[in-house]
Amino acid sequence: MQGLKGVIVVATLVAAAVALGGCKTMSPTASTGTLATPAAPHADTDWRQEADIWGERYRAKPKDPDIAIHYAHALGENGQRTQAAAVLAQASIHNPHNRAVLGAYGRALAEVGNYGQALEVLGHAHTPDQPDWRILSAQGAVLDQMGRHKEAQRYYASALKIQPNDPSVLSNLGLSYALTKDLTDAEATLRRAVAQPGADPRVRQNLALVVGLQGRYAEAEKIATADLPPADAAANIAYLKQMMARQDDERKPARRTTRARVPGPQAALRRPTVTASASP
Repeated sequence: MQGLKGVIVVATLVAAAVALGGCKTMSPTASTGTLATPAAPHADTDWRQEADIWGERYRAKPKDPDIAIHYAHALGENGQRTQAAAVLAQASIHNPHNRAVLGAYGRALAEVGNYGQALEVLGHAHTPDQPDWRILSAQGAVLDQMGRHKEAQRYYASALKIQPNDPSVLSNLGLSYALTKDLTDAEATLRRAVAQPGADPRVRQNLALVVGLQGRYAEAEKIATADLPPADAAANIAYLKQMMARQDDERKPARRTTRARVPGPQAALRRPTVTASASP
């Protein structure tokens, strides 16, 4: 389990502008179905072994969609996201109508920051008459990463109509609210997500983040340390303290000076950079 900085992509968004995410962080969590990848070991050495095993199978059958998805998943978990996207790009060429491949490819594109193409590919991974709630949530996550938060929230709402109270979708929606600085709705939605059976521990960390951003540090610390090993809990708390300190600095009034300002080009507003994990 990584610290807040690793598992909640949108943490920096909340502090800097606020992402989510997903999320990822913005960090939407993976779920079963169209965007699914099979369960696999979580240790780094195991992911390397998985990548080796599936790599051999992929080289033997490069056009097999299931093998490609497994291989790309192992690569991504091993930090080789660009290679994972390349594997799925080839798989989508060989299997242009395979929705599982397209869903995985869209997610991989988002993970390497290619949000526009990710959104396009995900749009082909299901149809309006047969929508997939996982794809809808993934599309919402990508839209959040593009700064299109209201659109993203409509996608999450559509996903929840199909799969009510899914914790991963609720987590994405809660962090989307946080991106628009609606921390009240963000907290309520994340508490609803945490209460669902099978909620990922990362959802609780997202809740801790949002509670901390509202100045309730002691409560945030209690939430963040509830189900983490001591080292990870300490990393989360250190990051939360850093974010809280940054927020305090931003709230302080700017110091006034009588020095004349030299005219110059207006500084561009910088949008926070998000590394995606857009699998709902």
